[in-house]
Order: sequence, then C-alpha cells, then structure tokens
Amino acid sequence: MAETPEHGTIYIAGITGSIGSQLAERLLNQGWTVAGFARSADRIAELKERLPNLNVVEADATDSEAVKQAFAQLGELVGPPTAYVHAVGSILLKGAHQTKDDEWHRTIDLNLNSAFYGLRAAITAIKKNGSITLISSTAAHVGLPSHEAIAAAKGGVDALARSAAATYANKGIRVNTVALGLVESNMSQPIIASETGRKVSESMHPLGRIGLPNDAASMIAFLVADEASWISGQNFVVDGGMSSLRQRPKV
Repeated sequence: MAETPEHGTIYIAGITGSIGSQLAERLLNQGWTVAGFARSADRIAELKERLPNLNVVEADATDSEAVKQAFAQLGELVGPPTAYVHAVGSILLKGAHQTKDDEWHRTIDLNLNSAFYGLRAAITAIKKNGSITLISSTAAHVGLPSHEAIAAAKGGVDALARSAAATYANKGIRVNTVALGLVESNMSQPIIASETGRKVSESMHPLGRIGLPNDAASMIAFLVADEASWISGQNFVVDGGMSSLRQRPKV
C-alpha cells in the first residue's frame, strides 16, 4: 500500500472527465495521492497513459453497489481517502414539456443519485476528519430557460451537501459544493460546437467567456486543502458572473 503524503489521499469520481482529470493532475503535482473511478475503460487507459501515477478503477457512478466496490478496491490500492470529489454529471437543455420520462430519470440518476451514492461511500470510508466536494450548477441558483431537469437535480445536490455537512460536522468531515456555469468539456461540446452556440453561451457569462476545466479545478483544490479546514456547508459559485451580475445593455 502506498504511503500517504502530507496532503493526503483523494478519490475522484468521474476522474477521466475534463474537470476530474484536470483536478487529478493539479493535485498530483501538489503531492497528493490521487485515485478515482470512471465508467469507460478506454478513457481510463488514456488517462493512465498521461498520468501513470494515478490509481483508477472502472465503475458506474449511478450503480450504488459498483460505487461501494470501487471504494473497496481503491482502499486496497492506496488506503482510505481524506478527501472525495464527485465530478459526475450531465447537461440536458429541454423545457419540462419537452423532457421525456427517461431523460428526467437519467438526469436525476447521473447528477443527484450518483452524488448521494458517492457521498455515502465517502462518509463511510473517511470516518473522521476529511472533506467532500460535490459539483452543482448555476442553474440551481438562477432561473435559466430549458434547465428544469438539471436545475432540479443540482438543487438536490446543494441540499444534500448542506444536510450532510450538518450531520457529519462532529466527525470533522466538511461537505461543500461548487456551482459551475458552462465549462469547456466533452459534455458541453453539443452546445458550443457551432460558432453560434459558442457565442450565445459566451454572451450569457458577464466575463465574456465560458469556463475552463482549470477554473473549476482550482476552486475544488482549495476546498479539499487544509487552507479550507474551517469551511463547510457552503456553495461556491464559479460561473463567470452569470448568476449574480447583470450586463450593461448593448445599444
């Protein structure tokens, strides 16, 4: 079993994603032991080729039993985590009247159910003194058209984190969320692939651009570090000002 470095051991769900992989690389460079799980064996192999010091296992975050098994496997490889980050989710841009039952259920499964399964497993694995960070969305904080399903799911993630933060504070376990605007990723490509789609998306963010994976990773890296040891039950919005600023009208 690997020795635990000064910074501790972190498990990242969705570690092969744009944000998860950026966070993994950042924390590896800071001296953390980094491990995680994802559902695509091909993407795991690609990530391991780029970052060979990672310990990654294959698991579907929407399968509660698979998540338990992933934590058990990672525990054998690197020991128990001192931090957990849930970087799993989806995007669905449809009004309620357009959203089919299976789309609704899949959105809840990928965003809310998976977050609960990951948090529950992390609480059991960490036991005492550690941190959990879940990823939420600007859509849970401001009314955006055609975001009903994802807003409901991410609103649930925010509430889940606050309640868990209260429940496990006496064990020294901190739980926070990071609410993101649109971030450049494989997930967002259908939205920003066209020039028009990208321009519209950029215009919705007062700072004039969509987010980069590192914008999210830098905030998450702070929240899991000792510098944030007195922060829990909070939601940090990283969205280029979308949820709180109003742009000057163009004339």
